[in-house]
Amino acid sequence: MTITPDISVAIAFVIFVVLVAWKGTKKLTAGLDQRADAIRKQLDETQNLREEAQAALASYQRQQRDALAEADEIVAQAKVDAERLKVQAENVLTATIKRREEQAVERIAQAEATAIKDVRDQAIELAIGVATKIITEKMTKTVQNELVKDASEDLIKKFQH
Repeated sequence: MTITPDISVAIAFVIFVVLVAWKGTKKLTAGLDQRADAIRKQLDETQNLREEAQAALASYQRQQRDALAEADEIVAQAKVDAERLKVQAENVLTATIKRREEQAVERIAQAEATAIKDVRDQAIELAIGVATKIITEKMTKTVQNELVKDASEDLIKKFQH
């Protein structure tokens, strides 16, 4: 068999392919392994980031629930405080109204007593005035002398006892 140029090119090509496959496979495999490792690392990092994000989300959701529960407690306490202050204000208002009512009744009683005293004083003055007028109109000298005499005798009797 004779080696023709086509056969020698074919043999050279096969040798080249075998050499490239033999030498290049290691580099190609190493490159693919490195790439696979890099992708694996990225996937692991992505998985870790995802887990951290989920943990952070759960933490924020828990904080939100806690904040909502605390807000509900604050609102409930505010309602209780408002009701307590309302009752306290009503009690203070009732006591104030009662005290003012008692003061008003007391003032009315004082005004009534003052009015009664004024009416009595005026009645006494009027009676004294009328009595004085009647006595001065009706009293004669003999009646005056008798009254003075009787009064003198009463005084003497009182001093003797």
